[in-house]
Amino acid sequence: MEENQTKKEKFNICMCCDFFYPRLGGVEMHIFQLSLELIRLGHKVIIVTNTYGNRQGVRYITNGLKVYYTPMTPFTDQAIFPQIWGFLPLFRKILIRENIQIIHSHQTTSVLGLESILHSRTMGYKTVFTDHSLFGFSDAACIHVNKLLKFFLSDIDHAISVSHTSKENLTLRASFNPYDISVIPNAVDCSRFKPDPSKRYPLNTINIVCIQRLTFRKGVDLLIDVIPLVCKKFPEVHFIIGGDGPKRKPLEEMIQRCGLVGRVELLGSIPHKEVRNVLVKGHIFLNCSLTEAFCIAIVEAASSGLMVVSTNVGGVVEVLPKHMVQLADPKPESLVEKLEIAIPISKNVPAQAFHNEISDMYNWMSVAKRTEKVYEKVLKKPRPTIRERFQRYASSGPFAGIILLCIIVIDLIFFMFLQWWTPKDQIDRAIDFPHKKYSENREKYGDHNFHIQENKNQ
Repeated sequence: MEENQTKKEKFNICMCCDFFYPRLGGVEMHIFQLSLELIRLGHKVIIVTNTYGNRQGVRYITNGLKVYYTPMTPFTDQAIFPQIWGFLPLFRKILIRENIQIIHSHQTTSVLGLESILHSRTMGYKTVFTDHSLFGFSDAACIHVNKLLKFFLSDIDHAISVSHTSKENLTLRASFNPYDISVIPNAVDCSRFKPDPSKRYPLNTINIVCIQRLTFRKGVDLLIDVIPLVCKKFPEVHFIIGGDGPKRKPLEEMIQRCGLVGRVELLGSIPHKEVRNVLVKGHIFLNCSLTEAFCIAIVEAASSGLMVVSTNVGGVVEVLPKHMVQLADPKPESLVEKLEIAIPISKNVPAQAFHNEISDMYNWMSVAKRTEKVYEKVLKKPRPTIRERFQRYASSGPFAGIILLCIIVIDLIFFMFLQWWTPKDQIDRAIDFPHKKYSENREKYGDHNFHIQENKNQ
């Protein structure tokens, strides 16, 4: 692998994460959009993820983006059960077949992503990690996750956070050098989120839209308290709620208990391609999240011409200009107060001006170019010696450090065995997708567009 790379040299990148299509969410769309833009810049990008129902093996999606759905069954929340060394033989073959230079792992809770960092460093590859979420420091689950993160990130080349708040959080959680963290925000394909005030429905009402997973972290308990208070104060208000999750039943019970069946509309799970069609029905977008590193949903809402009311948590304050958003404390009274400000002005929001401003602020090509600079930087870094790696892992703690060093030593021994058992020159190289020919004659190659389907097992 070449240590010195020129700026115009094209890179071979492997994105690793448990979370990808057909599952839909902020992390999944970030990986997808970033990969497409990097391909447009001339780089080679592949995705390594786990099995999703019947979706196994190698698939090609939009613009020839190659996805390896590895044969590992999800354990919980689509994350795999820790394999430790079981993933190394397959992962090594994928990286060699595709001539990969950089491994880019995503999301703290992705077991596959964290294991890919461990094995990549053993094999001598450059590694980058993107953190998409905020975690606390007090409860047992967060303490456990933070300890693991500190171990895995002790030997990476660079990290990316989606906001300055997320950067501070990552620095504290993983004891990571802040000078090795770049802040690169998410973006939105604004062409998919164009405003259309004529689609607002029901008519003669102020429509408040809320699209999110119905979970505790997304603040559904706050939403349950806010809706009756707002409906009582403003008879013209109509709520449109999209999403599904464990908190749907309490939400339905509140609607029945407060007699709001005709004023609160529950749409259930919404495919991503339909999100814009729901957003343009509203005047106001309400976000009640208890923690957010960035919150791409409010960017999509503002791009669609909606006034935003959101809890002031995490990196939300960095996302939108002040004239587009009303920020509230994560309390029912504060959210109601901000909605009282937003409701009178919501019908006069300059929807097209909002869209144009968001288009200038957030675009995926800008994100890709900034990420490209991170890749250029890490490829110039010298490779650490085995001794330096051991010292980094040992810093995880007197007891944990010893255990982790044993894991690394076994990983190195197993890697050397694989080099002897299946030498690098005996592994066939994959043929690169002809992106230029594909762009010139798409019909010849068939339909590889990114389709959103209701069936999760497709």
